[in-house]
Amino acid sequence: NPQVAEVFQKRTLIYQTIRDYLREEGFLEVETPTLQSVYGGANATPFVTHHKALDQKFYLRISNELYLKRLIAGGFDAVFEFVKDFRNEGIDRTHNPEFSALEFYQAYVDYNEIMRHTENICERCALAVNGRTEFEYEGHTIDVKAPWPRLSMLDAIEKLGGISFSKMSDAEVQNLLKENGWELDGDYNRGLATQLVFEETCETQLIQPIFITDHPKETSPLCKQNRENPELLERFEAFIYGWEIANAYSELNDPVIQRRLMEEQVERGRGGEKETQPLDEDFLRAMEYGMPPMGGVGFGIDRIVMLLTGQLTIRDVIFFPTMRPES
Repeated sequence: NPQVAEVFQKRTLIYQTIRDYLREEGFLEVETPTLQSVYGGANATPFVTHHKALDQKFYLRISNELYLKRLIAGGFDAVFEFVKDFRNEGIDRTHNPEFSALEFYQAYVDYNEIMRHTENICERCALAVNGRTEFEYEGHTIDVKAPWPRLSMLDAIEKLGGISFSKMSDAEVQNLLKENGWELDGDYNRGLATQLVFEETCETQLIQPIFITDHPKETSPLCKQNRENPELLERFEAFIYGWEIANAYSELNDPVIQRRLMEEQVERGRGGEKETQPLDEDFLRAMEYGMPPMGGVGFGIDRIVMLLTGQLTIRDVIFFPTMRPES
Protein backbone atom coordinates (compact mmCIF):
# COMPACT_ATOMS: atom_id res chain seq x y z
CA ASN A 1 0.00 0.00 0.00
CA PRO A 2 1.86 3.15 -1.18
CA GLN A 3 -0.07 5.42 1.20
CA VAL A 4 1.00 3.35 4.21
CA ALA A 5 4.57 3.28 2.91
CA GLU A 6 4.55 7.08 2.61
CA VAL A 7 3.60 7.45 6.29
CA PHE A 8 6.62 5.44 7.37
CA GLN A 9 8.94 7.19 4.94
CA LYS A 10 7.83 10.46 6.54
CA ARG A 11 8.36 8.95 9.99
CA THR A 12 11.97 8.18 9.07
CA LEU A 13 12.37 11.72 7.70
CA ILE A 14 11.15 13.15 11.01
CA TYR A 15 13.81 11.16 12.88
CA GLN A 16 16.50 12.36 10.49
CA THR A 17 15.34 15.99 10.76
CA ILE A 18 15.47 15.91 14.56
CA ARG A 19 18.91 14.27 14.55
CA ASP A 20 20.25 16.89 12.18
CA TYR A 21 18.88 19.74 14.29
CA LEU A 22 20.24 18.43 17.58
CA ARG A 23 23.67 17.73 16.09
CA GLU A 24 23.76 21.26 14.69
CA GLU A 25 23.03 22.50 18.22
CA GLY A 26 25.95 20.51 19.67
CA PHE A 27 24.12 17.48 21.12
CA LEU A 28 25.68 14.01 21.26
CA GLU A 29 23.51 10.95 20.56
CA VAL A 30 23.88 8.32 23.32
CA GLU A 31 22.41 5.01 24.49
CA THR A 32 21.02 4.07 27.91
CA PRO A 33 19.70 0.77 29.35
CA THR A 34 16.31 -0.66 28.43
CA LEU A 35 16.47 -3.11 31.36
CA GLN A 36 16.68 -1.12 34.59
CA SER A 37 17.02 -2.24 38.19
CA VAL A 38 15.18 0.91 39.33
CA TYR A 39 12.60 2.56 37.09
CA GLY A 40 12.11 6.31 37.15
CA GLY A 41 11.95 9.55 35.22
CA ALA A 42 8.18 9.41 34.82
CA ASN A 43 5.07 8.63 36.84
CA ALA A 44 3.96 5.40 35.17
CA THR A 45 3.43 1.67 35.77
CA PRO A 46 6.39 -0.42 34.53
CA PHE A 47 6.58 -3.88 33.01
CA VAL A 48 8.39 -6.19 35.44
CA THR A 49 10.75 -9.02 34.53
CA HIS A 50 13.32 -11.22 36.29
CA HIS A 51 17.03 -11.74 35.62
CA LYS A 52 17.80 -15.41 36.29
CA ALA A 53 21.59 -15.16 36.62
CA LEU A 54 21.40 -12.28 39.08
CA ASP A 55 18.17 -13.50 40.68
CA GLN A 56 16.99 -9.90 40.57
CA LYS A 57 13.87 -8.04 39.54
CA PHE A 58 14.25 -5.71 36.56
CA TYR A 59 11.95 -3.25 34.82
CA LEU A 60 11.53 -2.30 31.19
CA ARG A 61 12.37 1.39 30.81
CA ILE A 62 9.52 3.86 31.38
CA SER A 63 11.91 6.76 30.72
CA ASN A 64 15.62 7.33 30.14
CA GLU A 65 15.65 10.65 31.99
CA LEU A 66 17.72 9.73 35.02
CA TYR A 67 20.42 8.03 32.95
CA LEU A 68 20.75 11.02 30.61
CA LYS A 69 21.10 13.33 33.60
CA ARG A 70 23.85 11.10 34.95
CA LEU A 71 25.69 11.55 31.66
CA ILE A 72 25.41 15.33 32.07
CA ALA A 73 26.91 14.94 35.55
CA GLY A 74 29.67 12.85 33.97
CA GLY A 75 30.79 15.72 31.77
CA PHE A 76 28.70 15.56 28.58
CA ASP A 77 27.22 19.03 28.06
CA ALA A 78 24.33 18.08 25.76
CA VAL A 79 22.93 14.60 25.03
CA PHE A 80 19.93 13.07 23.28
CA GLU A 81 18.48 9.63 22.71
CA PHE A 82 15.67 8.10 20.68
CA VAL A 83 14.23 5.24 22.74
CA LYS A 84 11.44 2.74 23.05
CA ASP A 85 9.68 3.26 26.38
CA PHE A 86 7.34 0.70 27.92
CA ARG A 87 4.41 1.50 30.20
CA ASN A 88 2.03 -1.15 31.49
CA GLU A 89 -1.08 0.92 30.97
CA GLY A 90 -4.03 1.29 28.62
CA ILE A 91 -4.24 1.06 24.84
CA ASP A 92 -6.21 3.73 23.01
CA ARG A 93 -6.02 6.15 20.09
CA THR A 94 -2.87 7.89 21.36
CA HIS A 95 -1.37 5.27 23.71
CA ASN A 96 0.56 2.08 22.98
CA PRO A 97 2.37 0.14 25.74
CA GLU A 98 5.58 0.29 23.66
CA PHE A 99 6.14 3.71 22.15
CA SER A 100 8.87 5.91 20.70
CA ALA A 101 10.26 8.87 22.60
CA LEU A 102 13.00 11.44 22.27
CA GLU A 103 14.68 12.93 25.31
CA PHE A 104 17.45 15.51 25.36
CA TYR A 105 19.27 17.41 28.10
CA GLN A 106 21.55 20.43 27.95
CA ALA A 107 23.78 21.82 30.69
CA TYR A 108 23.67 25.47 31.77
CA VAL A 109 20.27 26.28 30.24
CA ASP A 110 16.74 26.37 31.69
CA TYR A 111 13.27 25.54 30.41
CA ASN A 112 13.14 28.69 28.30
CA GLU A 113 15.94 27.41 26.05
CA ILE A 114 14.24 24.00 25.89
CA MET A 115 11.07 25.74 24.66
CA ARG A 116 13.12 27.23 21.83
CA HIS A 117 14.45 23.80 20.85
CA THR A 118 10.97 22.26 21.08
CA GLU A 119 9.23 24.74 18.79
CA ASN A 120 12.17 24.75 16.36
CA ILE A 121 12.14 20.95 16.10
CA CYS A 122 8.40 20.84 15.39
CA GLU A 123 8.68 23.63 12.80
CA ARG A 124 11.58 21.90 11.04
CA CYS A 125 9.76 18.56 11.01
CA ALA A 126 6.66 20.12 9.45
CA LEU A 127 8.77 21.80 6.76
CA ALA A 128 10.65 18.58 6.04
CA VAL A 129 7.51 16.44 5.79
CA ASN A 130 4.99 18.82 4.22
CA GLY A 131 7.01 21.73 2.87
CA ARG A 132 5.22 24.28 5.08
CA THR A 133 4.49 24.89 8.75
CA GLU A 134 0.71 24.60 8.35
CA PHE A 135 -1.10 21.27 8.12
CA GLU A 136 -4.67 19.99 8.33
CA TYR A 137 -5.72 17.63 11.09
CA GLU A 138 -9.29 16.55 11.86
CA GLY A 139 -10.82 19.66 10.33
CA HIS A 140 -8.34 22.08 11.93
CA THR A 141 -5.61 24.09 10.25
CA ILE A 142 -2.66 23.94 12.63
CA ASP A 143 0.44 26.11 12.28
CA VAL A 144 3.60 25.10 14.17
CA LYS A 145 5.68 28.10 13.11
CA ALA A 146 7.79 29.40 15.99
CA PRO A 147 7.51 31.15 18.36
CA TRP A 148 4.59 29.52 20.19
CA PRO A 149 2.51 31.28 22.88
CA ARG A 150 3.15 30.62 26.58
CA LEU A 151 0.40 30.36 29.21
CA SER A 152 0.73 29.36 32.86
CA MET A 153 -1.42 26.48 34.08
CA LEU A 154 -3.36 28.68 36.52
CA ASP A 155 -4.01 31.28 33.82
CA ALA A 156 -5.19 28.54 31.48
CA ILE A 157 -7.70 27.29 34.07
CA GLU A 158 -9.03 30.83 34.50
CA LYS A 159 -9.11 31.82 30.81
CA LEU A 160 -10.08 28.51 29.20
CA GLY A 161 -11.83 26.71 32.04
CA GLY A 162 -13.61 29.79 33.38
CA ILE A 163 -12.62 28.92 36.95
CA SER A 164 -10.96 31.43 39.33
CA PHE A 165 -8.96 28.59 40.80
CA SER A 166 -6.31 30.64 42.60
CA LYS A 167 -9.03 32.33 44.68
CA MET A 168 -10.65 29.06 45.79
CA SER A 169 -10.10 27.54 49.23
CA ASP A 170 -9.13 23.88 49.57
CA ALA A 171 -12.69 23.08 50.66
CA GLU A 172 -14.05 24.77 47.52
CA VAL A 173 -11.58 22.87 45.33
CA GLN A 174 -12.58 19.56 46.90
CA ASN A 175 -16.22 20.40 46.35
CA LEU A 176 -15.48 21.26 42.68
CA LEU A 177 -13.86 17.87 42.20
CA LYS A 178 -16.76 16.08 43.87
CA GLU A 179 -19.44 17.93 41.88
CA ASN A 180 -17.78 16.99 38.59
CA GLY A 181 -16.80 13.43 39.50
CA TRP A 182 -13.08 14.16 39.10
CA GLU A 183 -11.09 11.79 41.31
CA LEU A 184 -7.54 12.08 42.57
CA ASP A 185 -5.36 9.04 43.27
CA GLY A 186 -4.63 8.87 46.99
CA ASP A 187 -5.10 11.69 49.46
CA TYR A 188 -6.15 15.23 48.55
CA ASN A 189 -3.29 17.35 47.26
CA ARG A 190 -3.92 20.87 45.95
CA GLY A 191 -1.16 20.75 43.36
CA LEU A 192 -2.40 17.50 41.84
CA ALA A 193 -5.96 18.86 42.05
CA THR A 194 -4.84 21.87 40.01
CA GLN A 195 -3.34 19.58 37.39
CA LEU A 196 -6.51 17.47 37.27
CA VAL A 197 -8.78 20.50 36.81
CA PHE A 198 -6.52 21.72 34.01
CA GLU A 199 -6.66 18.33 32.28
CA GLU A 200 -10.45 18.15 32.54
CA THR A 201 -11.28 21.73 31.51
CA CYS A 202 -8.49 22.96 29.23
CA GLU A 203 -6.57 20.31 27.31
CA THR A 204 -9.11 19.65 24.55
CA GLN A 205 -9.17 23.39 23.75
CA LEU A 206 -5.41 23.56 23.04
CA ILE A 207 -5.60 22.99 19.28
CA GLN A 208 -2.85 25.38 18.17
CA PRO A 209 0.68 24.83 19.53
CA ILE A 210 1.15 26.26 23.02
CA PHE A 211 3.41 25.88 26.04
CA ILE A 212 1.58 25.43 29.35
CA THR A 213 4.09 26.61 31.95
CA ASP A 214 4.64 26.86 35.69
CA HIS A 215 2.96 23.74 37.05
CA PRO A 216 2.27 23.18 40.77
CA LYS A 217 5.27 21.99 42.78
CA GLU A 218 3.58 18.68 43.69
CA THR A 219 3.41 17.48 40.07
CA SER A 220 7.06 16.38 39.71
CA PRO A 221 9.94 15.53 42.08
CA LEU A 222 12.58 16.16 39.39
CA CYS A 223 12.00 19.82 38.55
CA LYS A 224 13.33 23.09 39.99
CA GLN A 225 11.02 25.46 41.80
CA ASN A 226 10.03 28.58 39.91
CA ARG A 227 12.52 31.32 40.78
CA GLU A 228 9.68 33.82 41.36
CA ASN A 229 7.09 31.57 43.06
CA PRO A 230 8.26 28.56 45.10
CA GLU A 231 4.77 27.02 44.94
CA LEU A 232 5.29 26.43 41.21
CA LEU A 233 7.82 24.56 39.06
CA GLU A 234 9.85 25.67 36.06
CA ARG A 235 8.06 23.09 33.95
CA PHE A 236 6.22 23.21 30.66
CA GLU A 237 4.10 20.85 28.62
CA ALA A 238 3.74 21.48 24.88
CA PHE A 239 0.30 20.84 23.41
CA ILE A 240 -0.98 20.47 19.85
CA TYR A 241 -4.55 19.38 19.04
CA GLY A 242 -5.21 18.88 22.74
CA TRP A 243 -2.41 16.31 23.00
CA GLU A 244 0.65 16.66 25.18
CA ILE A 245 3.59 16.20 22.83
CA ALA A 246 6.44 17.27 25.13
CA ASN A 247 7.16 17.64 28.84
CA ALA A 248 10.16 19.64 30.05
CA TYR A 249 11.85 21.04 33.15
CA SER A 250 14.52 23.28 34.45
CA GLU A 251 16.05 20.20 36.05
CA LEU A 252 16.54 19.97 39.79
CA ASN A 253 20.24 19.51 40.67
CA ASP A 254 20.28 19.92 44.46
CA PRO A 255 20.83 16.42 45.96
CA VAL A 256 19.39 17.31 49.39
CA ILE A 257 16.13 18.64 47.95
CA GLN A 258 16.02 15.80 45.41
CA ARG A 259 16.27 13.11 48.09
CA ARG A 260 13.55 14.76 50.17
CA LEU A 261 11.18 15.02 47.20
CA MET A 262 11.78 11.43 46.16
CA GLU A 263 11.17 10.24 49.72
CA GLU A 264 7.96 12.30 49.86
CA GLN A 265 6.75 10.70 46.64
CA VAL A 266 7.48 7.22 48.00
CA GLU A 267 5.31 8.09 51.01
CA ARG A 268 2.53 9.33 48.73
CA GLY A 269 2.68 5.99 46.96
CA ARG A 270 2.16 4.24 50.26
CA GLY A 271 -0.82 6.56 50.80
CA GLY A 272 -2.57 5.28 47.68
CA GLU A 273 -1.21 7.42 44.82
CA LYS A 274 -0.86 4.96 41.97
CA GLU A 275 1.98 6.32 39.82
CA THR A 276 4.98 7.35 41.90
CA GLN A 277 8.71 6.96 41.41
CA PRO A 278 10.98 4.89 43.68
CA LEU A 279 14.18 6.17 45.27
CA ASP A 280 17.14 5.86 42.89
CA GLU A 281 20.35 5.89 44.93
CA ASP A 282 22.65 5.76 41.88
CA PHE A 283 21.00 8.87 40.47
CA LEU A 284 21.24 10.66 43.82
CA ARG A 285 24.91 9.72 44.13
CA ALA A 286 25.63 11.22 40.70
CA MET A 287 23.89 14.41 41.78
CA GLU A 288 25.94 14.51 44.98
CA TYR A 289 29.17 14.32 42.95
CA GLY A 290 28.05 17.48 41.15
CA MET A 291 25.34 17.93 38.54
CA PRO A 292 25.29 21.23 36.64
CA PRO A 293 22.07 23.18 36.11
CA MET A 294 20.33 21.97 32.97
CA GLY A 295 17.12 21.87 30.98
CA GLY A 296 15.60 18.74 29.50
CA VAL A 297 12.56 17.45 27.63
CA GLY A 298 10.76 14.27 26.66
CA PHE A 299 8.98 14.16 23.29
CA GLY A 300 6.25 11.77 22.15
CA ILE A 301 7.50 10.97 18.65
CA ASP A 302 4.48 8.87 17.64
CA ARG A 303 2.06 11.73 18.25
CA ILE A 304 4.16 14.13 16.18
CA VAL A 305 4.15 11.60 13.34
CA MET A 306 0.36 11.23 13.66
CA LEU A 307 -0.16 14.97 13.38
CA LEU A 308 2.21 15.56 10.47
CA THR A 309 0.95 12.59 8.44
CA GLY A 310 -2.76 12.97 9.24
CA GLN A 311 -3.13 9.57 10.88
CA LEU A 312 -5.98 9.11 13.36
CA THR A 313 -4.56 6.38 15.62
CA ILE A 314 -1.12 5.64 17.02
CA ARG A 315 -1.16 2.12 15.59
CA ASP A 316 -1.13 3.63 12.08
CA VAL A 317 2.32 5.20 12.65
CA ILE A 318 4.01 2.23 14.40
CA PHE A 319 5.47 -0.48 12.20
CA PHE A 320 4.32 -3.29 14.51
CA PRO A 321 1.81 -1.93 17.05
CA THR A 322 0.54 -3.88 20.04
CA MET A 323 -2.88 -5.26 19.11
CA ARG A 324 -5.65 -6.89 21.09
CA PRO A 325 -6.11 -10.63 20.33
CA GLU A 326 -8.77 -11.38 17.72
CA SER A 327 -10.60 -13.53 20.25
